[in-house]
Amino acid sequence: MNADLNKLRWRCQRGTLELDVIFRRFLVQQYNQATVEEQQAFCRLLELEDNLLLHYFIEGKEPENAALKALVAKMRLD
Repeated sequence: MNADLNKLRWRCQRGTLELDVIFRRFLVQQYNQATVEEQQAFCRLLELEDNLLLHYFIEGKEPENAALKALVAKMRLD
């Protein structure tokens, strides 16, 4: 992993195991093949607070932003 991916891997460490698993799985399995827009959306997701992320990934709520909404849906499927 290059320095940027190492930084992303560190940022994937969240306050809950569920989020850790979701974010690390995407980073390892899909990030390199993701579009630039998906990679940017992933970085934006990493900036959000865990409580909001739990609403998206555990409770099934959807972000208002279309790019974030699409990426959350993709990440939920994995």
